[in-house]
Amino acid sequence: MKKYLICLLGLILAVALSPPLVLADEFKSLAPAELKTMQPNKDFFLLDVHIPEQTHIPGTDAFIDFREIRQSVDQLPAAKHTKIVVYCRSGGMSRIAASNLVAMGYTHVYDLVGGSLAYNQLTSP
Repeated sequence: MKKYLICLLGLILAVALSPPLVLADEFKSLAPAELKTMQPNKDFFLLDVHIPEQTHIPGTDAFIDFREIRQSVDQLPAAKHTKIVVYCRSGGMSRIAASNLVAMGYTHVYDLVGGSLAYNQLTSP
């Protein structure tokens, strides 16, 4: 019984002292149509994270490989409250990047649903 209590206490301490987990839903999803309506009065940082680098959505502020977000702080806005819209080609890489941005303390992170493929489909004639 004593060993059980010591193990339980150890587990409780380990959980209490571990860093918080980042949940995928801590960023918001943004539809391509919403991005299109936001662009004329641009008040956000538009970030392409797709590798290999692709043709960017007009107004893109930076390209950072989705795997290097945490090492590229110098290319990101200094203010953690800046609205950041993240995209890739279809959405997988941008979800990972968005989660990392939230973990880094950014509070207004948006993931473009469907990526540049969905956006370009919306905007092509």
